Amino acid sequence: MNQTNSSPSTIVPRLALLLILLALSLGACTTLPAMVAQSTSAATPSPLPATPIITPTASATATQKATLTFTITPTATLLPSPTPTLHPMDVRAARLTPYPGSEIVIEDTLEPGSNYFRYDAYYYSEGLKIYGLLTVPYAEVPETGYPAIVFNHGYIPPDVYRTTQRYIAYVDNLAKNGYVVFRIDYRGHDRSEGEARGAYSDPGYLADVLNAVAALQQHPLVDPQRIGMWGHSMGGYLTLRAMTVSPDIRAGVIWSGVVASYPDLLCCWRRSQPFPTPTPDPIRGSRGWRSWVELYGSPEQNPEFWNSISTNAYLSEISGPLQLHHGTGDEDVPYEFSLNLYQEMLQLGLPVEYYQYEGDNHDLANYFSLAINRTLEFYARYLKNTP
Repeated sequence: MNQTNSSPSTIVPRLALLLILLALSLGACTTLPAMVAQSTSAATPSPLPATPIITPTASATATQKATLTFTITPTATLLPSPTPTLHPMDVRAARLTPYPGSEIVIEDTLEPGSNYFRYDAYYYSEGLKIYGLLTVPYAEVPETGYPAIVFNHGYIPPDVYRTTQRYIAYVDNLAKNGYVVFRIDYRGHDRSEGEARGAYSDPGYLADVLNAVAALQQHPLVDPQRIGMWGHSMGGYLTLRAMTVSPDIRAGVIWSGVVASYPDLLCCWRRSQPFPTPTPDPIRGSRGWRSWVELYGSPEQNPEFWNSISTNAYLSEISGPLQLHHGTGDEDVPYEFSLNLYQEMLQLGLPVEYYQYEGDNHDLANYFSLAINRTLEFYARYLKNTP
């Protein structure tokens, strides 16, 4: 059997062929990356980002949330100026005070007059029970009610004052001529509650007067549109002041009134009898209104203050016509006070009458009948509309 075997001469050429193929294969592998790199470098390069891009990984911890903080610079805020505190005796302070009055309560029926009833009555002023003498005409009640008069007495020491004493003839003449008359006892007088602190350095008496007006306006027998006021001496001061504070007083009559401005009172008033010593007060002073020079300066140094408390600075706003009576022999209140007030009102074009009684005293004792008749005629014109 013939067996065919490869001879060395055939193996060598095959081996050489394998080596050539292997070399060709290795050469191709080394040239491929070079071709790829060449191709990549030939492309237009992409620009790098300006800031690095951070790609969070799954294992990253929680990141803080960015917050914006604003700093606000406050602008200046213009706050309203605080309302200045008014002195208790400033006329503007009196105008801001309410005067509601109250019902007039009859506590006792007194002996009647010639043609009118007389009652012991009271009302309330700033929570205080204020007593007074009330008169009511017998006559038939007019359709709108009787005209009425608030009667302001002068200074009488509070510890000796009595409701039914003094001023009897004054009240009688008004009452028997058809007027409801309410002669009030200021606080601290007789049975009226409260402290008597005087009229010139405390607003309490004025409050009693104006609450009496409001009380009369509520009375079923009174015409609220026909209320007048009468005042003597200190009561004249209260009458003038009340008429510049309230518009409800239709007409006023003042006898021997303390009707000067405070600067004139400081320079020109020296009573024949001393004033009572007032209760010490940190605002009003330990010696009453005269000590205000120490607190606020003199009228020359501080005219604004002294004008603010002087009724005379507000005459242009007085509520109605005024009639003045004064005797030249008055040793308690200079008659020049009334004369000067008369001239001031004339200059302002305000309705005013002035009667001067030569040589007569503080009570007009010598000319009482003449003065009371002039008073009645004046009230008839302005409260009864009698020509």
